[in-house]
Amino acid sequence: MKILIAPDSFKESLTAPEAAQQIESGFRSAFPEAECLIVPLADGGEGTVQAVVAATGGSHLSCRVTDPLGRPVQAAYGLTGDGSTAVIEMAAASGLMLVPPTARNPLLTTSYGTGELIRHALDAGVSRIIVGIGGSATNDGGAGMLQALGATLLDEQGRDLAAGGGALSGLARIDLSGVDPRLQRVSLDVACDVTNPLLGEQGASAVFGPQKGASPEMVAQLDANLAHYAGIISRDLGKTVAAVPGAGAAGGMGAALLALGGRICSGIELVMESVGFEALVQKSDLVITGEGRIDRQSVNGKVLIGVARVAARWGKPVIAIAGSLAADADIAYSHGIAAMFSVTPRPCSPENALTDAAANLLRTSRDIAATVRLARRLPLT
Repeated sequence: MKILIAPDSFKESLTAPEAAQQIESGFRSAFPEAECLIVPLADGGEGTVQAVVAATGGSHLSCRVTDPLGRPVQAAYGLTGDGSTAVIEMAAASGLMLVPPTARNPLLTTSYGTGELIRHALDAGVSRIIVGIGGSATNDGGAGMLQALGATLLDEQGRDLAAGGGALSGLARIDLSGVDPRLQRVSLDVACDVTNPLLGEQGASAVFGPQKGASPEMVAQLDANLAHYAGIISRDLGKTVAAVPGAGAAGGMGAALLALGGRICSGIELVMESVGFEALVQKSDLVITGEGRIDRQSVNGKVLIGVARVAARWGKPVIAIAGSLAADADIAYSHGIAAMFSVTPRPCSPENALTDAAANLLRTSRDIAATVRLARRLPLT
């Protein structure tokens, strides 16, 4: 029996490799003779670098970049085993986790460090760059990233545009002629798990601004600034980006990468392609996936449904394990999931659920495996 184990991370408790390890241990208790194929996954956000590096036998590189508040920080990115592709998580340089809650202000935070990571990857001689744009602390439309790569963004006085989403209202001109020419020789893929446009009620500022510290007044200001920014991009670069699905991801970073000629793609599909996931599904008998919580959002570009869609093409059953199952989790059944299980054995506090996640995942995996083994022995009549 070949069992493919391909979970996402269980947020705030287990990384994808840690989750895969617990699932494998649980299944080996019932199927000690099974061949377990371990492929931790991610959807373009946290864990993307780790997943691709591990699956391709790649390596990690690090460099000193600028964090969202303009301070120096050490950030890492990945290279695939053949050295051809760099995998960057925007969060490593421009992530919300780098900014203390009391200092979160998207009027001021910058994506400059993400541009520095891209430039470092170009120095490594890659022919393809994948940028995962989840978890950002910024709402500057990727303007800081563009500046780090050599773009000129000027205000009405001809001065370099200041950092942050608040400064975009003063943008008068964008010129990409100074952008690192090596970008023209690489494929730039943008791994994204949301389809939000740049502007409006479903845009970058309204949907993601509050978690980055934006008040309702700031949200309105940031949305107006991004509208002005999109107009300058259209006028100076001849590219209409505001309504493109994913342009609003990561505070508008999607829009900036589109302006550079990037291609917005499903994060999970990019990761699965990079690790050769479909070939692994073909030779498996059973697929196990999982994430911290299964709900209606899980069917929108997340690992769970990405795995299920590939498995469905080859007629392979998929079991999903989650930290919790929301009331609307049943939607996953109509997207190819055969069975779902929560690891939480009894009512408990969120703190205990996180603390006990590894033990609970191991126990649940063991119980699922025992049930699968029993089912294989039952008569079909």
